[in-house]
Amino acid sequence: MLQPAFLRENRQMAIDALSKRGLDAAHDIDQIISLDDRRKSTQFTLDQNLAEAKKIASEIGMLMKNGEPDKAESAKAKTTELKKYNQELEQELRGIESDLQKMLATVPNMPHPSVVSGKSSEDNEIIRSWGEIADSDQTTPHWDLTNQYSLIDFELGVKITGAGFPLYLGKGAKLQRALIQFFLDQGEAAGYTEVIPPYLVNADSGFGTGQLPDKDGQMYHATADDLYLIPTGEVPITNIYRDRIIAEDVLPIKNIGYSPCFRREAGSYGKDVRGLNRLHQFDKVEIVQIEHPDKSYAALEQMVSHVENLLQKLELPYRVLRLCGGDMGFTAALTYDLEVYSKGQGRWLEVSSVSNFETYQANRMKLRIKGTDGKKQIAHTLNGSALALPRIVAALLENNFDGQKINIPDALQAYTKFDSIS
Repeated sequence: MLQPAFLRENRQMAIDALSKRGLDAAHDIDQIISLDDRRKSTQFTLDQNLAEAKKIASEIGMLMKNGEPDKAESAKAKTTELKKYNQELEQELRGIESDLQKMLATVPNMPHPSVVSGKSSEDNEIIRSWGEIADSDQTTPHWDLTNQYSLIDFELGVKITGAGFPLYLGKGAKLQRALIQFFLDQGEAAGYTEVIPPYLVNADSGFGTGQLPDKDGQMYHATADDLYLIPTGEVPITNIYRDRIIAEDVLPIKNIGYSPCFRREAGSYGKDVRGLNRLHQFDKVEIVQIEHPDKSYAALEQMVSHVENLLQKLELPYRVLRLCGGDMGFTAALTYDLEVYSKGQGRWLEVSSVSNFETYQANRMKLRIKGTDGKKQIAHTLNGSALALPRIVAALLENNFDGQKINIPDALQAYTKFDSIS
């Protein structure tokens, strides 16, 4: 979360940066600065009154000792009056601070200078691509293949739960599990420490990583316990470090974790949501880094490279995009999306987003770094999908169908224990 002092000192820069998201933030920023001025003024008055009350209280005993009861009683009346006034000031201060925090929570992160202005995915920049898109008459979509080979039953999922909750069967289930283990093993080899996080989080965790209040309506809420089903492993894994002071010499912190994810988002209609394209429950392996501000963008490039390596080993043609301001998430300063080509659908499918949040999440979580000199500063947080499974599975099935069978990439065969699905 952006801080009042930063917005005050960098007002125009913040307005210009947020305009890349298509936002006119001048009014909100000015309101934040005004609220912060009120907070400072109220706090100053309160501090002065508390100091005066303390001074008068210390004089009362001396006045009584010196035989000046009238002056002592007058002093007591003064302290009573100040106490009442200070209570009013404290209540006013709490209200101002609450309003200020609510306002700050509505302001998204400032895009990195490299981020271009734009309104939608059509304005994103293609950075690079890999792999050949082979010409083939076999362009069967994955929802037909999963039905033909009894890999996923979407209708049974609807019967058991509802739309967006598929049931994996046989080799479909084995393929899913094989991919998860493959991604975890690759992450461990890259220096990530595996964690198994909780799949429900409290509101403080949701606020810490920025899902609350921004995406409140997209999260499943267990109202009886006031807990939220996680929309991504980013939430519980990053919140491991909430309210922490981390020694600089242990950085970078690199975690990886598998989790199911739950999202209420409906998406659009037609092919965009058909089959595995958009689900309410899906599996994902997430990578998270806590890094020093001076090194976070090098870490971001390393994380993107890690995801690219996974896609290359799966032999999936892909491209890397740098998102424009209007398509970037609320908390991100810079995001790269990775998309794989879906031969059966003839289009690109997003399978990973890798983001640097700079200090935005860490400010909300009160996550700090302590240097060897004893000085503290706000950490940078990063995360990425490595990888989200549904569209990976879709592309694997579609791109490797030869008309008779679905071939399994070499890198996965040790995990699936089979080389094809027929």
